[in-house]
Amino acid sequence: MRTSTAARLGLRTVALAYVVGLLLVPIGVIAWKTFGPGVGAFVQSISTPAAISALNLSLLIIAIVVPLNVVFGVAVALALVRGRFRGRGLLQAVVDLPFALSPVVIGVALILLWGVDGWFGGLAGAGIKVIFNLPGMVLATIFVTLPFVVREVEPVLQEIGDEQEQAAATLGANGWQTFWRITLPAIRWGLTYGVVLTVARSLGEFGAVIMVSSGFPGVSQTLTLLVHARYVDDHNTYGAYAAATLLMLVGLVTLLLMTLLDRLRRTR
Repeated sequence: MRTSTAARLGLRTVALAYVVGLLLVPIGVIAWKTFGPGVGAFVQSISTPAAISALNLSLLIIAIVVPLNVVFGVAVALALVRGRFRGRGLLQAVVDLPFALSPVVIGVALILLWGVDGWFGGLAGAGIKVIFNLPGMVLATIFVTLPFVVREVEPVLQEIGDEQEQAAATLGANGWQTFWRITLPAIRWGLTYGVVLTVARSLGEFGAVIMVSSGFPGVSQTLTLLVHARYVDDHNTYGAYAAATLLMLVGLVTLLLMTLLDRLRRTR
């Protein structure tokens, strides 16, 4: 079905207005509020001990979550594509569960499991504090980022098939040799794309993390929690804008990297 030039232009105008109104205008307002007093005020606001600690904690969580999600995601993708076993459909549903659940529900579930009165609350008596500490924040972030590596690697495995892996096995290669020399190079672009998505989601997670974090500056306050604390608790509007801009800049770098990797994957 062919559409007229006027209809195409109208559709593009509506789409552009939608994107501008919902994305570009709010981002522009935040940038204007942040850099209105000058770049020096922005640098001073993001150079406080609380801001530096929040950035370091966010990066630390990413550094823990990404390797764990890579190992788990690749293993699950291989099991779903190469394996035929009972419960495969259930595993598919579990992988997509974070997409269906609210992050707040995930945080509450972690409290019920790892809190003082939870199923594993006895760990607190042994000196292992999970909730309102770094381990709880890592668990919450792992849960919400669970599907990204799996869903990026899975279609690549389906596309490449298993002929080369079978050929390597007939030539005497063991499982690890086949994985490192055949499978991993074939899925590297999908895996990289999943890692970038995991980083972006980990950096911006709020709902699940705030439920399992004490929110104390320098202890368990990420960048997203810093924005919330400055705006709601401290009534420091400019500080919240500056922290949000820092978070946005890191996110934009991640987005640019994701776009570059996507283009490289398409060309290769």
